[in-house]
Amino acid sequence: MAGGHDGGRSRGAGLDVLRRTCPSRSVLARVVGKWTVLVVVALEDGPLRFGELLAAVEGISAKVLTATLRALERDGVVWRRAYPGVPARVEYGLSPLGRSLGEPLAALQAWAQAHAQEVIRARERYDAAGPPVSAGSPETARGRASSEQN
Repeated sequence: MAGGHDGGRSRGAGLDVLRRTCPSRSVLARVVGKWTVLVVVALEDGPLRFGELLAAVEGISAKVLTATLRALERDGVVWRRAYPGVPARVEYGLSPLGRSLGEPLAALQAWAQAHAQEVIRARERYDAAGPPVSAGSPETARGRASSEQN
């Protein structure tokens, strides 16, 4: 890194998420995954049963929720507790590690909610301008249109 500055990415043990082989990259990929964020947010208020989670996270399928919960349990972010009975009752909750995601995810959630309309307007402007002329060309239909207006 130029001048020894790494933009705050390095956190002990020489980790740098921008390096392909850095183990923190797979952790980051898991943490920022669409369903991970929503499941963790849903569990912030306390443990939920599978069906409650399925209802809380609109749009997730049972198969994807199962895979997400297993991955989060494997990573130590979520715990799973099965209670005896017929039918068996299973609850999921955030581990201390999972709870430590609360603050950064709350900031991400707040940003997304505060800027949603701005991002949607930017998408609409981008889409209205049309696709780039070619993938290899730095000049795009958008670039030509804006330079023609100047």
